[in-house]
Amino acid sequence: MDAHTPILPPYEQLALYVDGEFIQAGGRREQDVVNPATGVAFARLPHATTEDVGRALAAASKAFQSWRFSSPLERSKILRRVAELIRERAPAIARNMTLDQGKPLAEALQEMATCVEHAEWHAEECRRIYGRVIPPRTETVRQLVIREPVGVCAAFTPWNFPFNQALRKAVAALGAGCTLILKGPEDSPSAVVALARIFHDAGLPAGCFNIVWGVPADISSQLIASPVVRKISFTGSTAVGKGLAALAGAQMKRMTMELGGHSPVLVFEDAEVEAAARFLARTKTRNAGQVCMAPSRFFVHESVHDRFVDAFAGIYAGLKVGDGLAQDTQMGPLAHLRRVDAMRSLVADARARGAAVLCGGERLAGEGYFFPPTIVTGLPDDARLMTEEPFGPVVPVTRFRSTDEALARANALPYGLASYVFTNSLATAHHVSNRLEAGMVSINHFGLALPETPLGGVKESGMGSEGGTETFDGYLATKFVSQSSLVP
Repeated sequence: MDAHTPILPPYEQLALYVDGEFIQAGGRREQDVVNPATGVAFARLPHATTEDVGRALAAASKAFQSWRFSSPLERSKILRRVAELIRERAPAIARNMTLDQGKPLAEALQEMATCVEHAEWHAEECRRIYGRVIPPRTETVRQLVIREPVGVCAAFTPWNFPFNQALRKAVAALGAGCTLILKGPEDSPSAVVALARIFHDAGLPAGCFNIVWGVPADISSQLIASPVVRKISFTGSTAVGKGLAALAGAQMKRMTMELGGHSPVLVFEDAEVEAAARFLARTKTRNAGQVCMAPSRFFVHESVHDRFVDAFAGIYAGLKVGDGLAQDTQMGPLAHLRRVDAMRSLVADARARGAAVLCGGERLAGEGYFFPPTIVTGLPDDARLMTEEPFGPVVPVTRFRSTDEALARANALPYGLASYVFTNSLATAHHVSNRLEAGMVSINHFGLALPETPLGGVKESGMGSEGGTETFDGYLATKFVSQSSLVP
């Protein structure tokens, strides 16, 4: 080994985490973990048995009986320690995340830094879960509203932001006084196991946080069917979310759903066109476009369309695509081979409909799941790329003439997660933000997904919030107490 070659830490020792115990394979079924930059399997993840899931349910139920009455100060102290440990362990966790998920190391490190903020914010806000007193109609009566943890929760998190999504659900549930069973992404598991070690080392009591892995449909059906679980939280595709919602709805279980999106971008004639193009090129590159709130349908006013396309292509087309651990990589691989196939299919459909592919459009040669930044223009609104969430680095850019036309086209889909507007007109910004059918509207920048701001969609993009003070609402039940001093 060269004297200047850095010694990298070992990949995370993958395991289940049940009732405070890390459980290795021990004869359990295992699955390969693949590096998307090479397409080569390099680790094995143990799957939970039915008995393992049952044990996790029992542990979470038992732990809830004491954790629900724990002091908010105790919960806050643990979450603060979680934030400290994330800071300390960020380099190793980020490197492992790049290995199994693919994103550039700089993006993985930024994900870790964001999670420190989420842990610290929830540590503060969990101390402020207040009830209220309602003035009574009779002086002998006292009326109280109390917020109580709903119970054992089951969470299902995706592969695109494996640490962030798991952390957000965990700190909200635990901060509210609930206990949690988490099924993370089997494709990119290292960050979730690392998170379990962080909570374990932070002093979280056994059973409050549990991790199980396996065939997603099998794990989710067992967890949701159990009467122990009183709330589910899911981040993922709309199709899977609908299936889980049907299972939960049959038993009247609470739900928080952050589902798919196909975020419209409206660039008006008075926008800073080149600045908008630079911003969108950087934003769309993030995680190779595998982001639920990524800008994904570009509507550009006809008077500035060509300027925008030239500026956008000048940056987007030249991005360095490569292994996320390479220092000069600006965009990593897609997380799975099936994502590469999906991109090729969307581009083929666009071409068949007469669209022009300005750059990219074909899988890159060599090992790994690499697909280049791709820009498509001149396609109709019924093209698959305009109606299906691409979840990748393929960008459709179309023209519009009037504000009403742009809004009608932007709102035409059943999705309603995020949306983006670029204009220097306060009147336009106000008008459009009021009429876009989306849970989040960001004007002239990316102002979403902060710890203190709501994160959620409307229509088929979900329900509930994964951010802001609203995030606790899904984990709390409201109890009304009316007490009279008169005994009949």
